[in-house]
Amino acid sequence: MAQPLEERFPRPAVVGVLNVTPDSFSDGGAHVDPAVAVAAARRMVAEGAALVDVGGESTRPGSHGVTADEELRRVVPVLEQIAGELPVSIDTAKAEVARRALELGAVLVNDVTALRGDPELAGVVAEHGAYLCLMHMRGEPRTMQDDPRYDDVVADVKRFLEERLAFATASGIAAERIALDPGIGFGKTVDHNLELLARLDELTALGRPILVGASRKRFLGRVLGDPEALTGPATASVAAALVAYHGGASLFRVHDVREHVEALAAAAAHEWAAA
Repeated sequence: MAQPLEERFPRPAVVGVLNVTPDSFSDGGAHVDPAVAVAAARRMVAEGAALVDVGGESTRPGSHGVTADEELRRVVPVLEQIAGELPVSIDTAKAEVARRALELGAVLVNDVTALRGDPELAGVVAEHGAYLCLMHMRGEPRTMQDDPRYDDVVADVKRFLEERLAFATASGIAAERIALDPGIGFGKTVDHNLELLARLDELTALGRPILVGASRKRFLGRVLGDPEALTGPATASVAAALVAYHGGASLFRVHDVREHVEALAAAAAHEWAAA
């Protein structure tokens, strides 16, 4: 049997963000040159990243999608150089892009639509025996921050993730190869994000590793007092990761790898000593 995700990526596992896009909210344009992107990926792994998450389509609030051809044009030159050498995931909702990435050596598909964006994606993941991350998002990136409302954000997110997990397993993807992501910042207010972090144990109760991507999100800048902030600093990102770790999160999708690896290693050592 294939190795369960929690064994392949033991907690706490840091996932480095590598956006090869011109318009991502934090690092857009920084890695559009494949040589720069490859160097960044190698640096992330050297700093302790368990996985490098390569994405060719921005999902920042207000963003519009790109074609599969454009996404492939962005990610393939990078994947060709690193996917067989480094542990790599592909951040995509498109079956065609996922298939090519997996053929090149990617091991995980990170889908912000939770298998709702492309009816063929589940089959591609199942066929390749890949790992999968299912994320909650209200609406789509273009509209997700237009007055998001929930009766109970944690209960609603939990219900959604439970349903998508069932869909994935019914599609032939083994449950032990799936992680779940509450989608911090994807169709949530500042209060919604804080509520999810505070009640993360309700999501870990689903029995699958939880991935949290709070890194540099705008809600962190707004918590710090700037109501118009579009990003948050690395310091607040690390603090959010530590809160998530103590809430039971297993994977942490971040931009500042070394800082998160060191902080989470210290938190893990403290947790071990207190046990």
